[in-house]
Amino acid sequence: MTAAPEVLVVLPTLGDRLDSLKETLDAVALQRVDVPLTLVVVAPAAALAARALAAEHGALVVDDPKEGISEAINCGLRARTTEQYYAWIGDDDLFRPSGLRILRAILEATPKAVLAFGGCDYIDAQGRTIAVSNAGWLAPKLLAWGPDLIPHPGTMIRLDALEAIGGFDRSLKYAMDLDAFLKLRSHGRFAWTRQSVSAFRWHPDSLTVANRIGSSRESESVKRRHLPRGLRPISVVWQYPIRWASGFAADRINARARSL
Repeated sequence: MTAAPEVLVVLPTLGDRLDSLKETLDAVALQRVDVPLTLVVVAPAAALAARALAAEHGALVVDDPKEGISEAINCGLRARTTEQYYAWIGDDDLFRPSGLRILRAILEATPKAVLAFGGCDYIDAQGRTIAVSNAGWLAPKLLAWGPDLIPHPGTMIRLDALEAIGGFDRSLKYAMDLDAFLKLRSHGRFAWTRQSVSAFRWHPDSLTVANRIGSSRESESVKRRHLPRGLRPISVVWQYPIRWASGFAADRINARARSL
C-alpha cells in the first residue's frame, strides 16, 4: 500500500530551461525512495515541453497564474492534501540525496520547530561546487538585520504554520522567503544541520544574482518592516555595510565560478 504523501514539493518554472529542469526533476525523483511526497510543478499553459517533462516525472502540473513568483508558489501550496511539510526547489536547483529525509527527521525530532534547514552547495552550470552555505545556528540570529543565510531550497516548513502566516507575500519578487521566515519566528523554533541537503545553481541569469540591487533593496525593506518601530529609522546604520558585505561575497563566488 502506497504511503500518503508527507512532503509537498513546489517547483515553479517558466519552462525555458529544459536541461536543468530535467536534472531537478531527477533529483526530486530520488527523494521518493525514502520520503512520500507530492511534486507540484507550476508552469505556464504554453510551456508544453516542460509540462510534459514534469508529468513524466509524476508531477501534478498546475497553471502559473502569471501574478509573480510568490503567487506561483502559493498556487502550488493550494494543491495540499495529506502533506505535513513544504519544500521548494527552483527549476535549476537540486536536492542532495536524502536531503528531504534529513530535514523531515529534524522536524519530527523537534516538535516545537516550524522550520528546518540544512547546508546548501553553490554549484556552477556543470554542477561543480563553487562554495557552501552552512551557517547553522548563526543564520536565525542574523535573519532580522543581517544577510539571509537560510537557503530556500534546502528548507522544510510545517505546512500548518506556513498557512497560518498566509503563505508567501504576493507583492514580493525576491525576498518572499525572507519575509516568510521572519513571520514564522513567532510560530516556533528553527532547527538546522550543517550537512548539505540542496544545491543552488549560480549563473548569470539566476533571479537574485542578475538583479542583486533590486534583491538587496527588497530584502532591506522586508527586514525594516519586521523591526520594532523604534529601530526602523536607524536601520540604515547597518543596512549599507550588510549590502556591501553581501555584494562582496557574491563577487567572490562569481570569481570562483570564473576560475573553474
